[in-house]
Amino acid sequence: MDSASPTIPAAKSLVFIGGGHSHALALRMLAMEPLAGVQITVVSDVAHAPYSGMLPGFIAGYYSYDEAHIDVRRLCQFAGAHFVQAECIGIDVTRKKVLLKGRSALAFDAVSINTGSTPSMDNVPGADAFAVGSKPVPALLRKWDGIIAKANGTANAEAEGGGSKQSIAIVGGGAGGVEIALCMKRRLGDKGDVTLVHRAPEILETHNPKVRRIFSQLLNERGITVHTGEGVVEVRKGQLVCDSGRTVEAEHLLWVTSASPAEWIRKSGLKTDAAGFLLVSPTLQSVSHPFVFGAGDAATIEGKPRPKSGVFAVRMAKPLLDNLRHYFNGEPLRPYRPQKEFLSLIGTANGENGEAVASRKFLAWRSPLMWQLKDWIDRRFMRKFEDLPLMPGMTETPESTTVARRDSLADEVSELRRRSQMRCLGCAAKVGSGILTGALDRLRSERSGSPALALLDHAEDAAVFAVPSGMEMVQTVDYLPALIDDPLLFGRIATLHCFSDIFAMGAQPHSALATALVPFASDTVAGETLFQLLSGVVDVLEETGAALYGGHTAEGNVLALGLTCNGFAAPGSTMEKSTPAPGHSIILTKAIGTGTLFAAAMRLKARGRWIDSAIASMCLSNFAASKILRQHHASACTDVTGFGLAGHLLEMLRPLRRIARLEIDTIPLLDGAIDTASGGILSSLHRQNSRAMHGLDTPAAIAQHPAYPLLFDPQTSGGLLAMVPMEETAHCVASLLAAGYPDTAIIGSIEEAPHANEGDAFILL
Repeated sequence: MDSASPTIPAAKSLVFIGGGHSHALALRMLAMEPLAGVQITVVSDVAHAPYSGMLPGFIAGYYSYDEAHIDVRRLCQFAGAHFVQAECIGIDVTRKKVLLKGRSALAFDAVSINTGSTPSMDNVPGADAFAVGSKPVPALLRKWDGIIAKANGTANAEAEGGGSKQSIAIVGGGAGGVEIALCMKRRLGDKGDVTLVHRAPEILETHNPKVRRIFSQLLNERGITVHTGEGVVEVRKGQLVCDSGRTVEAEHLLWVTSASPAEWIRKSGLKTDAAGFLLVSPTLQSVSHPFVFGAGDAATIEGKPRPKSGVFAVRMAKPLLDNLRHYFNGEPLRPYRPQKEFLSLIGTANGENGEAVASRKFLAWRSPLMWQLKDWIDRRFMRKFEDLPLMPGMTETPESTTVARRDSLADEVSELRRRSQMRCLGCAAKVGSGILTGALDRLRSERSGSPALALLDHAEDAAVFAVPSGMEMVQTVDYLPALIDDPLLFGRIATLHCFSDIFAMGAQPHSALATALVPFASDTVAGETLFQLLSGVVDVLEETGAALYGGHTAEGNVLALGLTCNGFAAPGSTMEKSTPAPGHSIILTKAIGTGTLFAAAMRLKARGRWIDSAIASMCLSNFAASKILRQHHASACTDVTGFGLAGHLLEMLRPLRRIARLEIDTIPLLDGAIDTASGGILSSLHRQNSRAMHGLDTPAAIAQHPAYPLLFDPQTSGGLLAMVPMEETAHCVASLLAAGYPDTAIIGSIEEAPHANEGDAFILL
């Protein structure tokens, strides 16, 4: 289901910055009742957002990674929202653009901030350099994985044996610091020394004395050293320096102090509270910029500040979404009245089945029953994001959500729908000149000086370019409908895919003509989509030294991109696919599995991190790999795309009647591909690919191999498949690995087939 579907064209754009609890719940609500006529984009630097309530339990070993994380990418697909994996570095409140690290800015009509918070480390010299904060959580978990690996003797740096004892110092004696200290000690046992350092005279100073006594006793029983009344004034490598002169030595330093906001919020010109958190009114609107909303830890309600707790973030979700609806519909917004008190359930990491302490006002109750209550609450919350039904009309918004309202958004949407239903075909389906000119002007402005755009200033009806003397021209064309909803990322993937034949032949990329199809929407939304798409194209062209000469645009039901790609090569220097030499090794430069993974994603059956790894692979250019293969005298080369690994390999073998011996266990596979293929989730092209494999000699045991179906899996922007002389193979593979192709593998070898009929070829497994 897409909130910007062809049934209801997008008239406005809303950007969610962050995948925190408020936004996660709002997205789930949007899946049930879309915000008609509004294109929603979620910007998050991670595809899996940690749930703070289960994070200590995950560290202690009570929960798995998936149980303790919200799959934001999958949730966005369920809600019909676009997902952009990027780090936000600011908001241009004048031009209404979200500024992103390493990519073009995103335009918006309204924006909501739910980025969470981080421990305050700026005021202590050395803290940023030598300590790891409890947030952002991914950094903490990477650190924790390293600690566990060393303790268990599984880290690369650790010699064989039983591991080594790890020393950890945690700065911060609030609920977060105390709970993490107990959880880490439980997991490490005798292989961990844990010390807690706290500035205040007592730990848990915001809780009642009974709670403080319970946890002081627990920390003592577990052998956790506690230093209270000790403010850390400097951090050195492996050492905390306290204001009393005490030094605390530890190999690992963790920071779990009071919350601190993202620095870019204040720098963007938004009004903040004294600590730098976004200051919002009770309607959750910025008090300085009403088109900016905020929730969760990122925001402070003016006159009604509350602790930075997930309890409030969860309860802000509905009023936030309701007020966003009212904002776009031109209706009065309603104030949110946060509760004053709430029950804290703090885990003790005690026993196999867990235990927790209930804290509220003067209440202090330590019991396994409190852990059961906490576990029930947390699991119930997380089920909202795991149990996502495959709803009817996933690609079309139900008519029940299109009831007309007497407001500006409904009027604009109604007009867009009328125009889309009456849209002309043929050349009249082109994107308007104003939209195209605006996108190109913005490209020239934001990518000033880019050689890839140097020739766009000359508006001719056809591209004219000089052919270098004595060179051969290599040309190919390809076209892809979007398989991801981030236009910039799709532009990059599609461009790499379309140029892959140029790379495979070893030609130097020269130029491209683009055919872009953008979903019908308002001029501003369509223009933003086109700009982002072309930005992705230009990124690749700049990397390869090619230029965009022009092209054609049109409006349609889906985002799509086609490219005519040109390259040049010296006569006789190209690598052909149909000349594999016997005795050569078969090298594959990328893992396979994109077809099954994206088929699973369409059914909400793929983990976000699986799609992350697939996207990373598709975004890896074959340009450098092509040069390396040529340097090592590859006898044949092709790219692995729609026909799958087996199909493209047979194409290479048939002209010269060769045999390929494959070692199926050596074929690199993308994360999750075995899971989805084994579950019977395969691409729509898979069946045709498998039926076409008449030359596949498959023993019964191999046909049962879990990787066998992936031989026929169609790839988007797949790797290069090349035959390299045996004596060159080791050096070639080493060069590819060093050049950033981590999945490169030798998957087999080529043999003669002297008794085969003309056109015959065989793959032996």
